[in-house]
Amino acid sequence: MNAAPKGRNLAGIIPISGHKDSFDFPWPDYLQPLREGMLAIERSVYECAHAGCDSIWIICNDDVSPLVRSRLGDYVMNPRYFQEKDFVKRKDYHEKWTPIFYSPIAQKDRDRRDSLAWTILHGSLTSFVVSSKMSQWCTPTKYFVSFPQGIYHPGIVNKHKDDIRGPNSFFLATPSAETVRENRYMAFTFFPEDWPKFKYNAKSLCTGGNKSIPFQERWSSRNITLDKMFKLDIITKDKVIKVQEYYDLDSWASLREYYKSDIKIPRLSKQFMKPYIFKGGIDEHEEN
Repeated sequence: MNAAPKGRNLAGIIPISGHKDSFDFPWPDYLQPLREGMLAIERSVYECAHAGCDSIWIICNDDVSPLVRSRLGDYVMNPRYFQEKDFVKRKDYHEKWTPIFYSPIAQKDRDRRDSLAWTILHGSLTSFVVSSKMSQWCTPTKYFVSFPQGIYHPGIVNKHKDDIRGPNSFFLATPSAETVRENRYMAFTFFPEDWPKFKYNAKSLCTGGNKSIPFQERWSSRNITLDKMFKLDIITKDKVIKVQEYYDLDSWASLREYYKSDIKIPRLSKQFMKPYIFKGGIDEHEEN
């Protein structure tokens, strides 16, 4: 066996580069507060942790990664620890840490292919290449994509952890059964063997840098949407789970409806979300 078994390593991908901000604020949309003490990107980290991800890869460029890292840190503790810590003798033995990595979009792709859909492909490729260089047993066997731009209760994935890590594809859907294939910011999974199919689809839809066409029409894949990238008939939707409520950060009207709704996203504990920073072989636990 030359690779980890199916479901052995689940890599969480959180794309934030390539998304055009909808609000006229001094901060990007993914730093929008969803409740007291919780930002949109923290909801995605919480979702990845509940899904059982073995690593989390946040795809953001160098101009914002220091700010994001100062808020999130370099790793988070597995939520299961907080559910079981009062029923075990040695709490430290049951601690499990999930590392967070920050990766920028490649320079050659900026202003060419740097859409939100391409960011997902770049993040999954980076995860695969970096992990495989550490060990064949660290290589991701499945990817779980979580969007900070989508707003719904992240705890739903905890009930379907086995399906998310399993050998079949998994999609979350809106109450009207719309998934990422209908251009919704709903979490989904795919496999490394799906990656070339997505890349081929993206390149086939891209006009490239052909100088014979007008400048504004070159590199059309920088505007490719999620539905055009991931709606492939050759890749099946094996498991689809609907959420009860869904909102997004594409408009102020949708965000306002979320603020008026009864959805209650739980506030994360300080121990879970305080930024754990790794420096020079020493873990520094920094309080917010």
